[in-house]
Amino acid sequence: MHDERRRIEERVARLHNQRIKPAIYAATAPLAVEAWQAPGEPVPFDEAAAAPYEPFAMDTPWGPPWGTTWFRMSGQVPAEWAGKRVETVIDLGFVGDWPGNQAEALVHLHDGTPLKAVNPLNQYVPIANPAAGGEEIHYLVEAASNPDILAGDFAGPTPLGDVLTAGDKPLYTFKRADLAVLDENVWHLDLDIEVLYELMLELAEHDPRRHEIMHALDRAMDLLDLDDISGSAAHVRAALAPVLSKPAHASAHTVSGVGHAHIDSAWLWPIRETKRKTSRTFSNVTSLADEYEEFVFACSQAQQYEWVRDNYPQVWARIQESVKKGQWAPVGGMWVEADGNLPGGEAVARQLIHGKRFFIEHFGIETKGVWLPDSFGYNAAYPQLAKLAGNEWFLTQKISWNQTNKFPHHTFWWEGIDGTRIFTHFPPVDTYNARFSGEEMSRAVRNYQEKGGATRSLAPFGWGDGGGGPTREVMERARRLKDLEGSAKVEVEHPDAFFAKAREEYPDAPVWFGELYLELHRATYTSQARTKQGNRRSEHKLREAELWATTAALHAPGYSYPYEKLDRLWKTVLLHQFHDILPGSSIAWVHREAEAEYARVAQELEEMTAEAVAALGGGAARFFNTSPYDRAEVVRTAEGAPAYVEVPASGSAPVGAAGPARPVTVDGRVLDNGLVRVEVAEDGTLSSVRDLRANREVLADKGNLLRLHTDLPNYWDAWDIDKHYKNRYTDLLDAESVTVVEEDPLIAAIRVERAFGKGSRITQTITVRAGSPRIDIETDIDWHEAEKILKAGFPVDIRAPHSSAEIQFGHVQRPTHTNTSWEAARFEVSGHRWVHIGEPGYGVAVINDSTYGHDVSRTVREDGGTTTTVRLSLVRAPRVPDPGADQGRHRFTYSLLPGASIGDAVAEGYALNLPLRVADAAGAPEPVVSVDGEGVTVEAVKLADDESGDVVVRLYESRGGRATGTLRTGFPLAGAHVTDLLERPLTQADLDGNGGVTVELRPFQILTLRLERTATGR
Repeated sequence: MHDERRRIEERVARLHNQRIKPAIYAATAPLAVEAWQAPGEPVPFDEAAAAPYEPFAMDTPWGPPWGTTWFRMSGQVPAEWAGKRVETVIDLGFVGDWPGNQAEALVHLHDGTPLKAVNPLNQYVPIANPAAGGEEIHYLVEAASNPDILAGDFAGPTPLGDVLTAGDKPLYTFKRADLAVLDENVWHLDLDIEVLYELMLELAEHDPRRHEIMHALDRAMDLLDLDDISGSAAHVRAALAPVLSKPAHASAHTVSGVGHAHIDSAWLWPIRETKRKTSRTFSNVTSLADEYEEFVFACSQAQQYEWVRDNYPQVWARIQESVKKGQWAPVGGMWVEADGNLPGGEAVARQLIHGKRFFIEHFGIETKGVWLPDSFGYNAAYPQLAKLAGNEWFLTQKISWNQTNKFPHHTFWWEGIDGTRIFTHFPPVDTYNARFSGEEMSRAVRNYQEKGGATRSLAPFGWGDGGGGPTREVMERARRLKDLEGSAKVEVEHPDAFFAKAREEYPDAPVWFGELYLELHRATYTSQARTKQGNRRSEHKLREAELWATTAALHAPGYSYPYEKLDRLWKTVLLHQFHDILPGSSIAWVHREAEAEYARVAQELEEMTAEAVAALGGGAARFFNTSPYDRAEVVRTAEGAPAYVEVPASGSAPVGAAGPARPVTVDGRVLDNGLVRVEVAEDGTLSSVRDLRANREVLADKGNLLRLHTDLPNYWDAWDIDKHYKNRYTDLLDAESVTVVEEDPLIAAIRVERAFGKGSRITQTITVRAGSPRIDIETDIDWHEAEKILKAGFPVDIRAPHSSAEIQFGHVQRPTHTNTSWEAARFEVSGHRWVHIGEPGYGVAVINDSTYGHDVSRTVREDGGTTTTVRLSLVRAPRVPDPGADQGRHRFTYSLLPGASIGDAVAEGYALNLPLRVADAAGAPEPVVSVDGEGVTVEAVKLADDESGDVVVRLYESRGGRATGTLRTGFPLAGAHVTDLLERPLTQADLDGNGGVTVELRPFQILTLRLERTATGR
């Protein structure tokens, strides 16, 4: 037989695209359209319905950036269309090749009932099937003219990312608003050909099945009447039926399809637009569920459900009905799909607590898995936190984006730092917006790493980010691929069902230990520093407010614990931990609003904490310690004078303790407190840091060396820092001034001022306090660079085989060498409050109050010694998608702690991030709880969420070893239970007979205790 593949393939492609697709709609009739542009922000339906409308013609430009235009549409179904399937088709003038992040609309009936959204790949609104003819059509369509920020493939900065800079030039040209008859035979033929054609192209050239399909398509095209596509469509379909009905091979891979519409809670649009995106997509989804009884849609992010509940009650009611039918699957159990690295440990716990509670309360469903397809790496505490929240599985997709190494598993047990394991899956289809194309199905099978051990994978399908979610076309593809020779089999089902089957067939799946590090998007640890600082400070202010509110509720008669306020503020902070807000990868509008929200949160929490402390009664000035560790340090009184104070963990004390025996002395540019001696060079760097206790020099070279690197990644500016950034840099060694600015027996400081780059300035105050080896570097930057990153380096004379960085409820160790490509790929990593390096008998920590990104490297010197260098990433200057990212003022502090153990790093990390609070108080109420036992660290103290009055304490082992201790309460204790994260009792806690709770923890174990108060203690 002659090889006619090219002729046949080209023939089928032309007839399919040029004749069959255009015939899907057999007849059309235009609707009458009028328009009204809403001024400013979006308006409610009732306001739009009462607005003055003007006639609007097709092919007319409309829609300024971020604007809202309401279209009033009317028409009548022609009588001759009776008995046919009639729809409305609306094309707003869609652009580009991405169905999200551009124009989209929600269609309402005249009474305000939302019908369905209109999106680039989902342009229809059903009317009747069959139509009676003569039906009156009256719509009010809310159309959003969101700009396509991705236009130009992120090649350069755009002013469109903020309504303040976007201008008012119309973005779109309205193309179509028609009544139309859907020719179902032609529509199904289009799908038959598409599925077969794509499958054929994926099969090997020598595969008989490829040739069978090819010749069947060729013969079928002979039956297509080019003058009567509609009339011949049924005959063509009948000719293709035999090749479409051949069953899949017995060993074919099974793809469990689940509907999905990944909607970023903010990204290239502001939060206000996400509220509308969710309503549009969810309208589409509930409409599709009515058409396809086998359809299942998985949806995470409780925050988005709440937005729909509050703003679109009719859509909310439809969601509730779909959940009851089993077609809508709440998943994920988190408030939002948060970043996987940056939120603090307690914040990740609250993400799970608030998310799971929402689904239990509103749907009676307890979600079983963590659904995080798009976060930029996942911390190693997740398995334990997920299991403590009652989850059984974990899903992500993003690790498939690795720049260097291919992750070795798709289905595996993920083991966290404490030893907890959770069943985990990466869909090998490598997308969370699948459409069941031939290429996707082939890729899923080709990629799948578990061949021979397991036979199934998951595929989330549907268009995200405003694309409208799953479509009827994708559902039709799934039906054709349910059991088709040459292809993997598609089974649409709930993700819980997939995970149950996957675990049953593969119980001995391989184990991956530690963090799931994404070898990409490493700059998200640093971009938009003010957003990250707002998060860090909000987390600590929430801790502070909860502790002192609990103290006041226990000790101050008449004080009422602020349940509602704390719940609301926590949810605000959790929302802004979304994986495109906190990482700094959103447009300017998003980060402008985030900074304002953090300021509001800080003010409310400050007022709340002050109110709680004031409720304890006025009197002499006292210092309040929110840290879980006792403090003895130099502070400033309300008048600004330095003073020395000793304060117990979670307690308070007055000034009055005897100060350290050795004061701070200043000799030129040398600060000495008897513990450390710090010498500042003329260029403003640290020329020497001598640990006087250990009698050793800490630094191997200039310390606090500020290095300005050129930073232009290959593609994703705000997301990425590529390895070549290291090759071009300038060391900032020209100090304008190096001046002693404070000289007191308790505190001394030297200020260094520099100007550099394009008008940037940095002022650093290097401070040493009596009684403490910690050297603080308070930093004030006025930043005006572009495509640069500023790092602060500490080359330490230590041979450290690994670094330790704090993460949620513990720390991870990372090699300082680059023996393998996996280690070399970790050239930028994340950590929370501290990074520690050490050799046997000696360690050094670098502590910070708002920095996450860092790198650690080591070199061997000519003298044979080893220099291990820790460098903090302070601030970046990407221009896409926010041209003004990080520009302006930044204030933060980082510290060098010589002679530090891991325990010292933990304690000082808390101390730097939780400064002592000074306030008037009448007395010293006992701390709510106190704990003895090294490594037992209290993370949260609060009243139980059920308003029972019970006290909830969350603690963990923080040093990486076993720990035992006793927790004692500052109130009469009636009993105690170990609970899950949702504060539901699991077991009775062990009491020691003296009113204390016995605590035994494995390394990095998290323990939540619910403490019941006696009747007299309430």
